[in-house]
Amino acid sequence: MSLARIFSRAQLGLEAPLVHVELHVGRGLPSFTIVGLPAPVVRESRERVRAALLNSGYQFPAGRITVNLAPVELSKQGGRFDLPIALGLLIASDQLPVCSRAVECYGELGLAGELKAVSGMFLAALRAAQAGHALIVPCANREEVALSGHSAAFDAATLREAALRLAQGERAQRLMGASIDREAADAGASAAAQPLSDVAGQWHAKRALIVAAAGGHSLLMVGPPGCGKSMLAARLPQLLPPLSSAEALEVAAIGSVWGLKPDAHAWHRRPFRAPHHTASAHAIVGGGPQVRPGEISLAHQGVLFLDELPEFNRRVLEALREPMETGSITLARAASRLELPAQFQLVAAMNPCPCGYLGDLVQQCRCTGAAIERYRSRISGPLLDRIDIRIEVPRVPADELVQAAVAAGSAGGAGSAHEQSPPCAEVRSARDACQQVREARGRRMARSGVLSARLSAAQLPECCTLPPASEQLLRRSCQRLGLSGRGVYRLLAVSRTIADLADSDSIEPQHLAEAMQLRRPLSVA
Repeated sequence: MSLARIFSRAQLGLEAPLVHVELHVGRGLPSFTIVGLPAPVVRESRERVRAALLNSGYQFPAGRITVNLAPVELSKQGGRFDLPIALGLLIASDQLPVCSRAVECYGELGLAGELKAVSGMFLAALRAAQAGHALIVPCANREEVALSGHSAAFDAATLREAALRLAQGERAQRLMGASIDREAADAGASAAAQPLSDVAGQWHAKRALIVAAAGGHSLLMVGPPGCGKSMLAARLPQLLPPLSSAEALEVAAIGSVWGLKPDAHAWHRRPFRAPHHTASAHAIVGGGPQVRPGEISLAHQGVLFLDELPEFNRRVLEALREPMETGSITLARAASRLELPAQFQLVAAMNPCPCGYLGDLVQQCRCTGAAIERYRSRISGPLLDRIDIRIEVPRVPADELVQAAVAAGSAGGAGSAHEQSPPCAEVRSARDACQQVREARGRRMARSGVLSARLSAAQLPECCTLPPASEQLLRRSCQRLGLSGRGVYRLLAVSRTIADLADSDSIEPQHLAEAMQLRRPLSVA
């Protein structure tokens, strides 16, 4: 047989379109041509395939070899096509029998015939399972393919093993899918230590963190260096409920495209991304020559933490405005247009001034008024208006820190130290934070199907029942604070979350008043 066809898949954002690897060995002077819009690395596979075939004990066919990667208008990238090209050559030269079943093959070939891992295999395995195709993958991709749950996947360490798997068909030994127990994961998360128990003081910030977790709200913390802003931000993913099975698959697929291998031990854990303030716009929102997900997509269904917010490039911060509201990012290029999910929860931290000590009771600020204004003006009004909760995080008093440290050393934990200084209600709130968040989220999802932060302008009036006293307070607040239309909706959304935490159907004046305290103007913070 002089013609063969093997299936594989390309990688285009979060899509894995099917590619037909067609090979023809004809008469003529020896040549090896790859067509179908291959990238340079794909064209270089000619030499890798030639050496791998010879070093694996096969004969390299003599004649005019043509490889067509269809569809031709789709750009082909990476070394994943090495294995299907090599197997197709063996079939076309009658060194391997024709496979009667649809099989997708992936793998980069070494010169000795060994198979190397390729990126994006988790997503490719999901799409292959949906199409009902079998899989042959490198052993290095075994774990992520097993986590995808594909029931007809085979692994191989070398080209010869891959050829054997293809020839054996149904008799080949399949991969064992990794069993992920959702209930066990949830039980383990519930049994874990409470995320706020080791944070000394900062009761106002802890309450803001609980509200943000319950409603999916964005959060900005303003305070001096060393007051605990980064530590509080790192606690937010632990307050959030575990990912559902569908969410975990989506998050793992995004990470696989970027090159992150799924972790069975952290399968239901919310992602937490904390890029450095020198990151470019492409690194944050995605893009580049080969369009890849950015940090906002890698933080999908999780938390994106931006420390030192004013130090980020203004262009990077402005690019966050659209995905914060839509939950997705559209990347338009000359040859393609991709939409990537980006439903992240933004948590940001900043100092009140360039030196960081404005309003601090211990250290004196050295900044001029003009320097403070320039520093804060790096964050635009439209972006600030989209951040639901803005709080001040002051320095923790020294005696409280010492008391917490001494109690932690003597009692073996910091939780007991916290029980001595704050009121009992605040201690109970810190202890039951995860439970409060779960219950409030459950109430909101049961009532409206989305979290408060994701309520649309049409849904807010239906979900936010205001008694006369609350309505009067809202009117006075709008006049005094000069809130924009978006600001009013954001204030109502935060109030709705606080009411959900209190298991109240209506937004009472105390809920609205607390929401106003959690949405302070930056100039006051």
